[in-house]
Amino acid sequence: MRRVVFNQKGGVGKSTIACNLAAIGAARGRRTLLVDLDPQANASRYLLGKALEEQKKTLAHFFDDILAYKLFADKPAAYMVETRFSNLSVLPSDPRLEELQVKLESRYKMYKLREALETLKDFDDIFIDTPPALNFFTRSALIAADTCLIPFDCDDFSRRALYTLMDSVREIQADHNRALRVEGIVVNHYQARANLPVRLVEELRSEGLPVLNAFLSASIKIRESHVQALPMIHLDPRHKLTREFEALYGLLAA
Repeated sequence: MRRVVFNQKGGVGKSTIACNLAAIGAARGRRTLLVDLDPQANASRYLLGKALEEQKKTLAHFFDDILAYKLFADKPAAYMVETRFSNLSVLPSDPRLEELQVKLESRYKMYKLREALETLKDFDDIFIDTPPALNFFTRSALIAADTCLIPFDCDDFSRRALYTLMDSVREIQADHNRALRVEGIVVNHYQARANLPVRLVEELRSEGLPVLNAFLSASIKIRESHVQALPMIHLDPRHKLTREFEALYGLLAA
């Protein structure tokens, strides 16, 4: 299963959600890959820590080879990095992805990621993290994925952005990937005792949007998780937020 975590709005928790779901799947014995298409490389840094700086091959090198039309280009596995967590690997990002984007788009290479990921038969789950924009890399991810998870930060700006986002996904479905399915909206930074988040979620459901019934709470613990480069399942398995991530993973796996 290939899942893309996508939202055109920044700060909604895409990297955090992708990495924690990937870590839970790997901890349960599923061979899991995280593909980091965001030039900021937050997901790569989250799972690899300081080891990210030592990598000599990244997704930028992968796309370099595509642009160079290398006849004997390395297979995707050559660019992967095993994390310190069992069953979990990363195709790491690189700031150079930003400068490669125009060349890749002008040569219409949007299908190359899907072709590459389709060769990876050894993985049970592939999670794709995306930049906060509808650009070449997010389109490539949506074309490559089976399903799409949409993080929703509980504010009115995020709600307004959802409608444009859903239109973008429908356009990709119609033009490039008819099999793509919206798996659901992931409510992040939820506060059950606050009126606004409760009201916003109720309104989304009343409009027929696919809100998943597993909410992620706001917690300072997730920042500690980022700093220590330890997904919640490894930092604090009994924490409330860890249990919420596990409940979300359980919904997806069902």
